[in-house]
Amino acid sequence: MHYIPNVLFAILLIAGFVFFINNFKKIVRNIKLGRPLNRSDRKGERWKNMAWVAVGQSKMTRRPFPAILHLIVYAGFIIINLEFLEIIIDGLLGTHRVFSFAGELYNFLIGSFEILAVLVLISVVIFWIRRMIIRIPRFWNKEMTRWPKNDALNILYFEMVLMSLFLIMNAADFNLQNLGAEHYVKAGSYPISQYIATLLPSNTDTLILLERGTWWLHVIGIFIFLNYLYYSKHLHILSAFPNTFFANLDEVGKLNNLESVTTEVKMMMDPSIDPFAAPAEGEEMEMPDKFGASDVFDLNWVQLMNAYTCTECGRCTSVCPANQTGKELSPRAIMMKTRDRLEEIGKNIDKNGAFKEDGKQLLNDYIKPEELWACTTCNACVIECPVQIDPLSIIIDMRRFLVMEQSAAPTELNMMMTNIENNGAPWQYNQLDRANWRNED
Repeated sequence: MHYIPNVLFAILLIAGFVFFINNFKKIVRNIKLGRPLNRSDRKGERWKNMAWVAVGQSKMTRRPFPAILHLIVYAGFIIINLEFLEIIIDGLLGTHRVFSFAGELYNFLIGSFEILAVLVLISVVIFWIRRMIIRIPRFWNKEMTRWPKNDALNILYFEMVLMSLFLIMNAADFNLQNLGAEHYVKAGSYPISQYIATLLPSNTDTLILLERGTWWLHVIGIFIFLNYLYYSKHLHILSAFPNTFFANLDEVGKLNNLESVTTEVKMMMDPSIDPFAAPAEGEEMEMPDKFGASDVFDLNWVQLMNAYTCTECGRCTSVCPANQTGKELSPRAIMMKTRDRLEEIGKNIDKNGAFKEDGKQLLNDYIKPEELWACTTCNACVIECPVQIDPLSIIIDMRRFLVMEQSAAPTELNMMMTNIENNGAPWQYNQLDRANWRNED
């Protein structure tokens, strides 16, 4: 009977991590559905970028007040959960505060955790007020419907409950230490929970029940939180690190050329190449790739990882000039819809063993052409994103499909391209008159 709690904890630990790993594998599988892209260059810059942006949260500082609050919550999540290492050992071995042998260092750490826990609680409450009472507009765009809205709130409530359980657990522990209860070694510093302790009952049995109850609820809550990440935008807690490491390091605004188009243009420009000639012996005739993207299979794996990393903070949409002028486009919605389509395909694979054609695609079924053509390609969304997500690259690839595969460009764009073809300029000038503007007074 003495070992039953340890066995139950071991089962919970194994089940929690197995469930998390299985779901994590699904995410990796879904990301690998994207086209290959080599981002193994400039490793030094990539490590520095990840440290600066993901760890240092440098891009959050564009808005200092929420940046400070986010840093507190981030630090609390990382530092306070260091105690989870002790919880795992205690849970498996039946010990209590196994690291207490560290003496003053242990006292300092527990005290620091408590102060951080209070700061996290305050920060989370302020985040809730900003979202639900002040109602900052970017949190209430039309794409922030039931699940996205509730998802954001769920994490805030999770944090509130976990921090409260941590402090109540410590308060009960503090009282039990002072009462000399068996198994409760005197260790730790409790600058916050010592005041909460005055509100608790003085009966030892009741305190043990309270301390054990909050301990188990805290542990279960952490595992629920860990596995909730798979379903939540808060997956960025983990994915922000690879996302910033594999981010595009080229200067903002530089667009890539499609290799298939470049090859065809070179063939057209080289009179020595016969496009109808059979391939030489030992060579294979490669069919050109689809121009652009109409579904997630046509996007590269970094773009799909971007979709999973999107925090839905809305900073991109709040600075988008198209969105600000009432256009259909929301860069945040582009990423959310890409992730929704990718998740739908993942469930299709889970059900059928391999993807079974479902008659849908990202273009039209999820993202409308009006959204794509509203984009001004100003890169404001790319610059603003705190974890270097690139909605513009998806928009450009889907535009390429519309133009080059479906000839479905807007009338104005078709007129411009016709003018370039006929006149060598976007305007309806005669080629002989192109340079006349230089002669104007």
